Amino acid sequence: MAKKHKINRLTLLNAKITSVVSVTLVLLLLGLTVLTFFVGKGITAYVKENMSFSVMLSEDVTDLQITDLRKRLDAMPFVKSSLFISKEQAKEQLIEDLGEDPEELLGYNPATDCIDIYLHSNYANSDSLTMVSQKIKAQTNVDDLLYRQEALDLVNDNLARISAILLVLSLILLFISFTLIRNTIRLSIYSKRFIINTMRLVGATNSFIRRPFIIKNIVDGIFAGLLANALIMGLLYYVGEQYADLRSVLQTQDLIYVFASVIVLGIVITYLSTLLAVNHYLKMKANHLYYI
Repeated sequence: MAKKHKINRLTLLNAKITSVVSVTLVLLLLGLTVLTFFVGKGITAYVKENMSFSVMLSEDVTDLQITDLRKRLDAMPFVKSSLFISKEQAKEQLIEDLGEDPEELLGYNPATDCIDIYLHSNYANSDSLTMVSQKIKAQTNVDDLLYRQEALDLVNDNLARISAILLVLSLILLFISFTLIRNTIRLSIYSKRFIINTMRLVGATNSFIRRPFIIKNIVDGIFAGLLANALIMGLLYYVGEQYADLRSVLQTQDLIYVFASVIVLGIVITYLSTLLAVNHYLKMKANHLYYI
């Protein structure tokens, strides 16, 4: 008898481990999907915030006026940072690009003093740039604001397309994950179908029957979520060691959202899956339990 109980305990333990591992792997997949979304968001912001816009200065501008203008530009809400480029620096860049000195050909230095500004990512789009351009051109000692509209539109279009693809993939993976977890939990409750039927026959309410199954599986879902988060942290550490730039793309706040979403998804999906599975057997007639 003792041996039989031991075997039953081992069987239940193996079933529980199998269920938790299955849910952990699915939540890991969902967590990586959410992480990919935040990485994509970070890359989008990184690309946009590293696009330079050149504020061309008037010919007679003084060093004091340039310093004052930079302070005013840096104080604007849409400007992330600025960098002054003198005529000489601009000429050196032209020599590097053209392979010869334009001053020798033209007799004068065609470059002008300018300030390269870098915008916050939510302002680096065509709609906002109209307002940005108007405000900057209204400043004294500013001749023009130059930027490559075609390159900006191309970057925004590509990033929007990638974001749409990631959204569709996320929804598909969420559906697949819910189905997998639902089947896993349904299989674990399958062995308890006769117990559910017995409890129903002795007068137990549906909510009373559901409660222990829901609590158990929610606890398993939280535990599986913690395991999935541990695996994600290990993966991030490994990738971060190989690709240091990843740390500049992902913010601490993003990681908190990822880890929290894994736990929340673990709770929500296990709750819904348990609810559907138990209700399935609650609605089933007693004589049908033997044929499934």
